Amino acid sequence: MTTQTSPKKLRVAVLFGGRSGEHDVSLMSARSVIAALDPAKYEIFPVGITHAGHWLMGENILDALANNKTESLEHAAIFPDPQHAGLHALRNILSRSEAERMQYEKITDIDVMFPVLHGTFGEDGTLQGLFELADVAYVGAGVVGSAVGMDKGIFKDVMRANDIPVVDWVILRRAEIQNDMDAAIRKAESIGAYPLFAKPANLGSSVGITKCNTRADLGEGLMEAAAFDRRILVERGLVNAREIEVSVLGNDAPISSLAGEVLPSREFYSYESKYVDGTSGLVIPAEIPAETSERIRELAVRAYKAIDCAGMARADFFLEKETGRVLLNELNTLPGFTSISMYPKLWNATNLSYPQLVDRLIELALERKAERDATTREFRSAQ
Repeated sequence: MTTQTSPKKLRVAVLFGGRSGEHDVSLMSARSVIAALDPAKYEIFPVGITHAGHWLMGENILDALANNKTESLEHAAIFPDPQHAGLHALRNILSRSEAERMQYEKITDIDVMFPVLHGTFGEDGTLQGLFELADVAYVGAGVVGSAVGMDKGIFKDVMRANDIPVVDWVILRRAEIQNDMDAAIRKAESIGAYPLFAKPANLGSSVGITKCNTRADLGEGLMEAAAFDRRILVERGLVNAREIEVSVLGNDAPISSLAGEVLPSREFYSYESKYVDGTSGLVIPAEIPAETSERIRELAVRAYKAIDCAGMARADFFLEKETGRVLLNELNTLPGFTSISMYPKLWNATNLSYPQLVDRLIELALERKAERDATTREFRSAQ
């Protein structure tokens, strides 16, 4: 009689929090992801990152980070050395002497890193660079896709180079605003009439965004955006435009979900309507002509490939009511994963449940790692 052994569980580290204005959104997303991971398939290691950048592990870590009560948690780290990949505990690091502080204890190897870190230092390619150095599998886009998708100005440049229509924009730098506000306002106004939108170029979840109807609004909006980033995007506002979103999934052969429509409860799809009061309506599928839906889905996949995205992204579009013109707003390479987030809702409506979606993202991470492993890293001349 032979005994069957259970398949080995994949060890998945879920990273959340981080040094970003989207820290709180990340905690909400992480709760949903961890709840969706099947404990029969995965051994889950939650890793929280504080606003100050400290990596922590321990009991009830999500609540501890949310309430800023992290004293009982243990400092953790991963190292950019493939020979020492995995999670490491830094035992009592703050109480040790200078000579002892580099001591560490390995907790476990990790099969897949699952970052749920929205915004800077999580979605912008920096964390992905660490994963690449450590030679570990990770969910989502790589360094290039993450960085280009994050910077709204550079992203628009790439879209224009690929003949993908986008809203008119201009980039300002924090120093321009601080040194000569009047000149900065004139430069912003050069793209068109009000309303204009001022945004941090490298942030999401509608953090730091201001709809500006007057020059006074614009001055305040530029200052608000400059608090969150050194690069500020000013976009021409669209009148009578619908907000349509599509989820994209895959590596080299990505697929798109059904299109959905956001019905903002406020002047625009703000942070509060997304995550606080949940008042914005979501219509899935969007009530738009079939040919328009196909056009949007096709553009979403083209944009995804143009920045060498992988794993997942949510593509956000504007659809002008009078002309029917479609304009791509942005590609979010690490979209919200909360219970009310559009990305998983769109896939659920396209017959892929939340747990199935999380499973597929982990599969894609392992596929991407296998492809990286096929790359030759050494070269010796024939001479």
